[in-house]
Formats: sequence, C-alpha cells, structure tokens
Amino acid sequence: MENSDIALKMTEALIKAGGTAKSVKFDFGDDGQVFASGTEASTENAEADCTISVSKEDFLSLAEGNLDPMMAFMSGKLKVAGDMSVAMGLQSIFSNM
Repeated sequence: MENSDIALKMTEALIKAGGTAKSVKFDFGDDGQVFASGTEASTENAEADCTISVSKEDFLSLAEGNLDPMMAFMSGKLKVAGDMSVAMGLQSIFSNM
C-alpha cells in the first residue's frame, strides 16, 4: 500500500472520528511518512505534536487490528516522541480505518 493510499484512508477515518486537535506524524523510516492534523492526512514531512516511529508493515497491522498498540509499544516496534496523549487518543482513528 502506498503512503498516499494510507493518507486517504486516514483522512476518511479522521472525518468519521471527528478529527484530532493535535497533529501526529507516522514515521515509516526509509518508507516515508504520513502526517495527520484536524480531519486531513497527507504524505508531507511536517513537524507534529507527536511522532510515532513504526515500520510500514507494523503500521498496517495496527490499522487492520492485527497488532495491539500497547504490545507494539512495549516490544519496541512502535516508538513515541512528543505528546504521548496524542498517541493514546488514536484508537478511535484506527478503529475507523
């Protein structure tokens, strides 16, 4: 799945969830990133309130509900920098993807 496809699905999920008050960037390393703020997501590389570093493969598993976010965090598959409360509030977005 291309990052642009992920951004499109995330935009749909953000709209369904009512958006996010703070920005978040999912950093896939060499595979790029997806930035989300309000009710829109894009592939731009912008500064965010919270940056979540995760492989694209693990991100897709999270979005599909096949990987538990807390287990991913505890096992080091997912790293959070910045405002941790933003990461904690992403469940409603993932449940709509």
